[in-house]
Order: sequence, then structure tokens, then C-alpha cells
Amino acid sequence: MKKLVQWAFVAIAFSAVTSCVAVVGNTAQPVVNVESTDYGKPSDVTANEGAFKIKTLKHNYDAFSKYVDAKTMYIHFSKHYVGYLNNLNKAVEGKPQANMTIEEVLKTLDTSNAALRNNAGGYYNHNLYFDLMTPNSTGKPTGKLADAINRDFGSFENFKKQFSDAGAKQFGSGWAWLVTDASGKLKVGSTANQDNPLMPGMSISGTPVLAMDVWEHAYYLKYQNKRADYIEAFFNVIDWNVASDYYEKAMK
Repeated sequence: MKKLVQWAFVAIAFSAVTSCVAVVGNTAQPVVNVESTDYGKPSDVTANEGAFKIKTLKHNYDAFSKYVDAKTMYIHFSKHYVGYLNNLNKAVEGKPQANMTIEEVLKTLDTSNAALRNNAGGYYNHNLYFDLMTPNSTGKPTGKLADAINRDFGSFENFKKQFSDAGAKQFGSGWAWLVTDASGKLKVGSTANQDNPLMPGMSISGTPVLAMDVWEHAYYLKYQNKRADYIEAFFNVIDWNVASDYYEKAMK
């Protein structure tokens, strides 16, 4: 019985060892199971042909790694965003929306059309979100946008708190927004899922100036359930020059 136990132990040990090797030619080589961190370049990502086109990232996936990790950026852009784009093109194929701008699609949306609502929103929202990110953030806006924030919120710090609260208190998946109405007044709010302030019937309406994604896929790999930490980090990657451009275009 003692010998049987010894042989069983040897067999188990041998199995464990051989499961960690691979044969290359006549030579056993160790199998190294290391996840790749080479995600390629955003410009390598393609989408299916259709009315709406991919808008590639301006920066590499690892450009924001101190605040948003490269793997999250890769998955967010190449999987989630491209998925919304491909599904949007399916939803508008052969329909009048195929000849509209994305803004026109959203403003004239029948919100009972779930496929168009979710995917048109996902496409527009992510275009804005990625466009408003930079590894060289100035930290605060300047010029007319800074003046408008001070006028409508009292200070940048007050705006930051309201915007952060909008993102933190959005139940489940959604977005936080800074928008301007036709008079130039700035407002903060949030929407669920891929809804946005251009769609009819939203709790906040106006022209978006700043968008923050608070879906878990935007932050969970780095921050897990700590959405507030992600929101704080997001302020370190906002391109306030782009936000100012959106504001000034809306005013025209």
C-alpha cells in the first residue's frame, strides 16, 4: 500500500510538471501564460462600411495610463465604441437617417426605436468623450468657457462638484454632461445608458460641451467599484481647449 501511495504521488507530480511544458521539435519548452500588453495602435482599428465612419483616437492607448489604463482604453475604443458604430450602421441602412448627420439623427429620434437610440447615442457620446481626452490637460478652462462657468456656477470648484455629483449619483450605467442652452447658459446633468442631451424628452437638454462616461467599462479594470476615484482622475485628462471649442461653436 505504501508503494502505491508513493507511485500515485509521483504520477501527480509528473502530470503537474508536464502540464507546464510544450514540445517544440524534440525539446520540451515551458509554457508561459502571460497576457499581452501590446494592443497595437488605435489607427489600426477598423469598422464595417456604412453611413457613419470611425473616428479614431488622437492618442495611443497608454497615453492616459496614470489615470485610465491602456487595456481599458483599448477595450473601450476597439470593442465597445466600434460595436455601437457597426450596429448604428445596421440600424440606418436604407433609411433616411443614413443621409443625416449624427446630430440630426439624435434630435429627430423616435426614442421608442431602441436600436437607433442606443447605438446612435453610443456612437455620438463616445466620439465626444474620446475627443475631450488629452494627456496634457491644462487642469482648468480658460477664456469664454471659464467666464461662463464662473458666471453660471459661481466658480470652477462649484462646477467640478456638481459635475462630479452628476456622474457619481447616476444610478447604473450612464453619462454626466455639461451643456449649454441657446442663450449660452451652462447646465450640468446626467442621462442613463447611451442617452444624451440632444435627444428629445431628456431630463437635461442642450448642446454638449463636456461628456463623462460612467459605464463600468470606462473604469472598472483600474478602479473596480470606486467610481468616485475614476471621476476625480477624469479631471486630469480633460482637454479644456476642445471643450472651449465646443462651447464657442454652440454659441455661434
